[in-house]
Amino acid sequence: MSQILYQTATKEKFTVITIENKELLSNLVTELDNLTTKLGNTAPKNLILNLKLVQNWDEAIIEQIAKAQGYFYEHNTSLVVCALSDHLQDILDKTDYAELLNMTPTESEAWDIVQMEEIERELLDSDDMEFSLPNED
Repeated sequence: MSQILYQTATKEKFTVITIENKELLSNLVTELDNLTTKLGNTAPKNLILNLKLVQNWDEAIIEQIAKAQGYFYEHNTSLVVCALSDHLQDILDKTDYAELLNMTPTESEAWDIVQMEEIERELLDSDDMEFSLPNED
């Protein structure tokens, strides 16, 4: 039975999951969902999915990552995919998900995206952003 092989690195604002499988095939969709859900519900709740070692993936995996990303945004957290090979990008470009995924070429750029999104959420949630009109007497 196939399984997802991965390493995690936890930072202050996010966890990086580096997938070690060369192929992410449709039989791994449930396991990928379980992994992202588990780590997404553990502090820090933002995830970076590093695919630098992955050489091939199925559309079902791409769809699952897009669904996971939607789940993360609904829960005010981030999921960023990084380090896609040209081949993975070519496969992605042939799907309806290419414009939906939050992707960066490098892991360090993914760190920046997560941190910027955290700042945006903090600003939007801030009570300091109250505006009032002057009283008309």
